[in-house]
Amino acid sequence: MKKLVIGLGVMAFVWTVQAQAAEVTWQKDIKPIFDKQCAGCHGKDSPEAAEFKKDKKKWMDKGIGMRMDTYSHLLAFVGWPDAGALMRRLDDGSGKADKKAGNMYEQLGDNEAERKANLDIFKSWVGNWNTKRWSDVSKEELNSIKAKY
Repeated sequence: MKKLVIGLGVMAFVWTVQAQAAEVTWQKDIKPIFDKQCAGCHGKDSPEAAEFKKDKKKWMDKGIGMRMDTYSHLLAFVGWPDAGALMRRLDDGSGKADKKAGNMYEQLGDNEAERKANLDIFKSWVGNWNTKRWSDVSKEELNSIKAKY
């Protein structure tokens, strides 16, 4: 009986460690991808969303997008105020009738395998990969966003 209890305790510990290691976080998983694939256009020198929207053409002509290089900046494009914006732009289109990928999907990697792998990491981080806009998102859908720091 004692061996059974010890064995179960060891198994529970191993399972907990594996689950924590598998958890996708901003610092461990998303930031390295972002720094490599996205920061050139959405980094610290990019404008805040409100400033970008004042003169979108000017910024886009310079090849610069909205600032998204920190956890809090990027999270605004997952939940509020721009719910689903990150998901719409990074989505590969596989779940859509027209199969059209988002305008930033191509930036997720240098080849299709890397893009798909990075998309899977982003999907795991977000949790509820929902492309709906703020006005269409339910409280339950917002509550299912993981996006751990």
